[in-house]
Amino acid sequence: MISFFESFFELQKTPHQLLFRGLPFSAGDTVYILLGIFLLYHVTGIFKKKRRNSSLLSILCIINLFYFTYQVFWGMLYFQTPIIKKLSSQQSPEVSKAKILALKYLEKCKTTRELVKEDHAGVFAITDLKSIQQEILRQQTRLPQYISDKKAPQILAIKPSLFKNIMNYTGILGYYNPFTAEAQYNAELPSTFIPFTTAHESSHQLGFAREQEANFVGYLLGIHSSHPELRYSTEYFTLKSLLRFIAEQDPEFVKSVLKNYSPAMKRDRAYEKAFIFSHQGWLDDFFGFTNNLFLKTNQQEGSVTYSYFIDLLLNFEK
Repeated sequence: MISFFESFFELQKTPHQLLFRGLPFSAGDTVYILLGIFLLYHVTGIFKKKRRNSSLLSILCIINLFYFTYQVFWGMLYFQTPIIKKLSSQQSPEVSKAKILALKYLEKCKTTRELVKEDHAGVFAITDLKSIQQEILRQQTRLPQYISDKKAPQILAIKPSLFKNIMNYTGILGYYNPFTAEAQYNAELPSTFIPFTTAHESSHQLGFAREQEANFVGYLLGIHSSHPELRYSTEYFTLKSLLRFIAEQDPEFVKSVLKNYSPAMKRDRAYEKAFIFSHQGWLDDFFGFTNNLFLKTNQQEGSVTYSYFIDLLLNFEK
């Protein structure tokens, strides 16, 4: 059955993406807004005697319809064969090896950072997001066959979310909409986040459901790119992920790496930290908790765990 749903996703993803890509706004977000209005109307109806039964029936029907559609078009892909089983080596991640890789990506980041543009404050700034998105589509066709045999439709269905102001306070960088096959990102994020987040969400469009596998495929899309903005964002994400993994066992090593950031990288890091700090609140905690539950109920590690991505990265590098 899992093989059937994989084949079905491959069959439908091209027409599905074509159906909504031409709209200048997010069709998926519009669906969510209409769904919210529908549910709100019928929830209020539950408290009115004349509408109680019909409202409750309507709520149950729409929830079942959306849940069924979600499972058919997306949910079953969480049970695909994990990428780690496609790699020749499947050793557990070691901190010593992660340290070597962290130093490697520190130097990569320093070099690539010199190739990108800055804003008036000296912080990395994206100059042409459309060219980054086109580059991601090109890189989709170059993924190693032993990791991905999924077809790359080359359809640009990547759009900014309509909920960007709310997303700033939730810790959500982007998401894939299984109902419209659109890849969404928060356009108000610091530029260091956006290219890799876009690559990550485009990996979902290919059919990689697990979050850390989408991170790994996003890594493959960006790490060998000739586009410096995409490559820097990917290298920077990889470095941060390695440091998070190392921090639990050797925080002093992480501090020494952070001290060795180039001045430009330190400005980027300071801007990221300021952005995150200014948008912390109860929404961040709430969505972090619910996202953690969602991941664990879909055969994945919790939202704050990067070990599977590091596992894939170290085994792939080896």
